[in-house]
Formats: sequence, C-alpha cells, structure tokens
Amino acid sequence: MLVRIFLRSLIYNVLFYLALLAWFVVAIPTFALPRSALMTLARLWARSNIWMLRSICNVKVEYRGVDKIPKGPLIVASKHQSMWETFALLQFFDQPLFILKRELKWIPVFGLYLMKAGMIDVDRSAGGRALLKMARRAGEEVRQGRQLIIFPEGTRRAVGAAPRYKPGVAQIYANCHAPCLRVALNSGLFWPRRTFMRYPGTLVVEFLDPLPPGLPREEFLARMSGAIEEATGRLVEAARREQARLFGRVPDSASAEA
Repeated sequence: MLVRIFLRSLIYNVLFYLALLAWFVVAIPTFALPRSALMTLARLWARSNIWMLRSICNVKVEYRGVDKIPKGPLIVASKHQSMWETFALLQFFDQPLFILKRELKWIPVFGLYLMKAGMIDVDRSAGGRALLKMARRAGEEVRQGRQLIIFPEGTRRAVGAAPRYKPGVAQIYANCHAPCLRVALNSGLFWPRRTFMRYPGTLVVEFLDPLPPGLPREEFLARMSGAIEEATGRLVEAARREQARLFGRVPDSASAEA
C-alpha cells in the first residue's frame, strides 16, 4: 500500500505544479481586470487542487459549519498544519486577504499575482514598527469588506505539537473591528509538512462559532486558541483512528508530525 501511496503522491505533486503553471497563463488577462476576476480564478484553482487530491490520492474533504461563515468584513483565524489550507480556504470567501512575508513578492510571476490580489506583505526583519504598520493596513482592508485569513501561530505546526499562538493576532483583531471565525482542521495527517507524501483518508475542516468584535485582547486570545485547539485535537484523533483502520497503524510520516 505504501508503494501505491508513494506513486500517487508523486503523480499528484507533478500535476499540482504543472497545473499551477497553466493557471498562471490562464490568469494573465486578469491584470487588465478588477481584482475580483483574479479572486474568481484563485477559487477555481483551489477547487481543482482539491479535486485532484481526491481523484489521485483518495483524500476526501469534509467541511463542517459552513453555515457559520459570516458575510462581509471578517477575520479567519485558522489552525495551520499544512500548505493545503493556504489555498483550500480561498473558496469560501469573496475577497480573501493574506499576510505574507515580503520575500514572496519577489518570486517571478507569482509575486505579480500577489500584488494584483492586494495581499499584505511584512518585512519580518524590520521589527515592531513593521508589525504595527501591517496591523493597521489589515484593519483598513478588513473594514473595506475583505476577509483576512490568518494563521495565528505564524507558521505550520506539526500535528500534536504544542501550540504557539502569537499575541500580534490580538492587535489585528482590535484594529479590524470585525468578527473572528475560528477554523480547526486535521490536514497535517494527509498533507504532512516537509514531505511530498499525500495520505488517503478524510480531511476535515470545521468552522467554529465566530467571536464578536470588541472583546478584550486576553479574552479574545484565550477563546480563539482554546476553541481551535480543542476542536483540532478532536479532529486529529478521529483521523488517526481512520488511518489505523486503513493502514493498521498511523503512517510513519504522519506519526513523525506528532
């Protein structure tokens, strides 16, 4: 079975990057169009990746609590275990917005699309002043009706690793004056970080009850992180049981994430 998973993972990754190049070409006309045209193509790109993942690697995706997603200005605070959620969450929002490190805008072609999409870049080496500037701009963009997708831990965390939520997300929340939609998931068991292996099973994304704007910072951080961690733990445990049934054990690469 592991040989089959290896081959399917290899095929998927080759097709993923070939398809990405093709989408770059298809999206060229959007430079002369409003940003919404590029966002429409981005959502189609995300859905095509998810379809390929199921068709080739047998990774099914289940979305829970979609009816809890508010309309309009929004902060989306998501658990971050994998590259998967960086594109998969796009499909649920009309005007998605990401905060990303400035170096990504220097990547040929890809960087141009990031600028066209109006993403917020931050120079991590510039210290606290740059972070405050980023938080102010995030607030301005969200108040204009955009949905900020943010990973409060700052980077991908291994499945089962101790959480490390950054306090800066509370500053962003305070500046945005918008609800915060919390997102739990178990993607790291199916698309582990630092490997090209893609393991079959049911990847679950759960949208939790949104927090209202205006909470004190400490209360916001506690309620945000507590709910995300509790739900993520539940989803990971259920996925581990499923993998144990499929493999007789959790795959080695996924176990190494714990």
